[in-house]
Amino acid sequence: MALDFGRLEEAVRFARPMAHLAGLFKINTQLFTAAGPEALRQIAALGPGIFLDLKFHDIPNTVAGAVSAAVGLPGVELLNVHATGGLQMMCAGAKALAEATQTGRTKLLAVTILTSLDQAALRQAGIGGTPSARALSLARLARKADLDGVVASPHEIKAIRRACGKDFLIVVPGVRPRQHGGGRRDDQARVATPGDAIRAGADYLVIGRPITGAADPQAAARAILEEMAAAIPGGGKG
Repeated sequence: MALDFGRLEEAVRFARPMAHLAGLFKINTQLFTAAGPEALRQIAALGPGIFLDLKFHDIPNTVAGAVSAAVGLPGVELLNVHATGGLQMMCAGAKALAEATQTGRTKLLAVTILTSLDQAALRQAGIGGTPSARALSLARLARKADLDGVVASPHEIKAIRRACGKDFLIVVPGVRPRQHGGGRRDDQARVATPGDAIRAGADYLVIGRPITGAADPQAAARAILEEMAAAIPGGGKG
């Protein structure tokens, strides 16, 4: 559940009654910039783990230091870097993670192609090919760097699963539930419903505005959980 808020008090006020419905809470650069590590301390105290979505992208030594520091923050279970930082940078991040923790609790992911980008936007940035082709090549590079998985749009799940194997984590933003208009995009270019993403093979779904913007956030979250459960073989029973 994405806590895309600009103030810690607002994020905690929203998250507290939602904690029993969330597998993880995602903290992004907006909230972390506003509140820093204190955001993780207060949110982690609510129970669910943390997906620290800071998307590190810098020279290898700097990213290694950032990963080492992030692993020491409360509750961090998922952490990410930008795959476009390259193989050496991702390897440095993976090595720093291994040296910083022996528990294996924290997983390091690579962001492939942002779900807000379509082919025209990539072309404007000087990146050739389709978003799906680029995401797949970056996922393979992340696998080579010994990262635990990637963040990718729903459109790339099946191809990444085939290329990178069943144990490679695929974390999927750009999810728009049916009660949110199904294909409604907000500022996302490549979207899918929760059920479609689960059936395609996603391990984690990242969902923000369909819940935070709902008139009844708890009801919206429960409906999403029901749609996810129905997409898992046997999940809709009992």
